[in-house]
Amino acid sequence: MNALTGGCMCGGIRFEITEPPVSAVWCHCTRCQRRTGTAASISARIAPGSLKILHGEELLRAWTPPEGFAKVFCSECGSQMWSQSTANPDVIAVRFGVFDDDPGVRPTAHQFVAYAAKWQPLPDDGLPRFDERRPA
Repeated sequence: MNALTGGCMCGGIRFEITEPPVSAVWCHCTRCQRRTGTAASISARIAPGSLKILHGEELLRAWTPPEGFAKVFCSECGSQMWSQSTANPDVIAVRFGVFDDDPGVRPTAHQFVAYAAKWQPLPDDGLPRFDERRPA
């Protein structure tokens, strides 16, 4: 596999993923809604150790909620880059929108659908739905 590359809007942060993403999921939680300004977010879980920051590490900032994953973003342009487990920092989910190309993985579920935006119906895509976090 060629490395999968990506970056933020301003170009200050560039990264590569050296292994294919492991899985992907839609998230409908209120944090994702507020973070993105949209009804849902899609992220790709990556293999531990496969994220390499090429440049711009000094621009990375994170907001860590009392519960849940840290939300990592660019301090210059605000691009949401990935989420990272505070309990296990090897668990990283990269936002689809920051990849340069198709990440090659498709979502397999919708999680936190109990919090789905009322103004955007859930798609009828046949994927399993979980009221809370998808089981591991």
